[in-house]
Amino acid sequence: MERVTSMAFLRRIWQRDGPDDSLTACTALDIGTEFAKALVFEIDDAGRGIVRGVGRKRQGLSHMQSGTVADISAVVDNCSVALQEAEEMAGFRPSQVVIGIAGELVKGFTTAHSQERTRPDVQITEAELQKLIEGVQREALREAERSITWETGLSNVDVRLVHAAVVGAWIDGYAVTNPIGFQGRHVKIAIFDAFAPLVHLGALQSVAAKLDLELVEVVAEPYAVARVLNSDRVRQGGALFIDVGGGTTDVALVRQGGIEGTRMFALGGRAFTKSIADRLELPFPRAEALKVDYARGIAGERAADVRAIVADDVAVWAAGVELVMEELAAGDQLPGRIYLCGGGSHLPEVREALADQWFARRLPFSRPPEVSMMMPEQIETVVDETKLLVDQQDVTPMGLAYQAIELGTASGLLDAALRRVVKQMRI
Repeated sequence: MERVTSMAFLRRIWQRDGPDDSLTACTALDIGTEFAKALVFEIDDAGRGIVRGVGRKRQGLSHMQSGTVADISAVVDNCSVALQEAEEMAGFRPSQVVIGIAGELVKGFTTAHSQERTRPDVQITEAELQKLIEGVQREALREAERSITWETGLSNVDVRLVHAAVVGAWIDGYAVTNPIGFQGRHVKIAIFDAFAPLVHLGALQSVAAKLDLELVEVVAEPYAVARVLNSDRVRQGGALFIDVGGGTTDVALVRQGGIEGTRMFALGGRAFTKSIADRLELPFPRAEALKVDYARGIAGERAADVRAIVADDVAVWAAGVELVMEELAAGDQLPGRIYLCGGGSHLPEVREALADQWFARRLPFSRPPEVSMMMPEQIETVVDETKLLVDQQDVTPMGLAYQAIELGTASGLLDAALRRVVKQMRI
């Protein structure tokens, strides 16, 4: 078995600093519970991703569990099929890949750390900035370890940082993009971090190695979805992003211009299909086809049966979303806009449940939220030349492609200081 050591993995990601190492073509791999999806894309001079090839392969029932890899060899075989389809369509094979990570134990949150300076008249130095970032990251790691240890009931779970991004920086309440050289008494840094158990992150590293691809970044999928929609309405008013996948539902909160947190829970489209299969005594593939037909409005005489089954499951699902949103809100008001994506969001009951006034009244919304679908054509930074990315289930791999583009453009001093700190944490 080919293995990628953690040191080699780090060098591949964090030594990509010079112009010769910039990404010009890449693959985005969304290893979902139902499908492995691959996008092959180029990055043009304007910083846009141009999708040249798309591939998909359905996963087996035992290959993925709740958004995480359960059978590495089987997942590699599925991804190989999706990659081959995308690469043949594109006419080339990139050597680098960005992979999404999901699952209940993937924790994403923003940590803000403030420091009162004893000498406000002295300019902020690079060393002082790095020390402040180190404090933020240590605090975030402790919080992630506490959360994952509590949820698993296991002590000493090996928790690893998946990725990190600077959300904002302020000096005496004023937002700055580069604090170095400024004077002031109160310095505040906010950083979004995503953590996951080593077993999940290591599985994705193994998949990339077996596919003979250089893994340039692993990204928490709700973060990718929340970042891809470049909208003034989102930046100014905030939004909640809900990705209903096959095995998990991912929720991300954007508030005050930055991502405050992400949460995932193990309930998605596959659970709906299993209920249909059990209650109508159908094989799983037939139940899946019936669910898809129902979502399209072509289920015929079975529509009423499917509607009743789905309604029960969606009520349970909505209760899960409510708990997650309440945790993300942390006592503050939630933004009045919800964006839906993912294959599970095709069911009309999903949108109806979120738009229901009773749902809104149980959460700190100032008014019933506006619920809308995220569609590929809304994503301005990723252009689909294949014309095959047509609905909400294609948003997540496009979000991963956008993260690859951002990786090449994050070149400010704050980003560089964060990279150095993260490199030290990972070694």
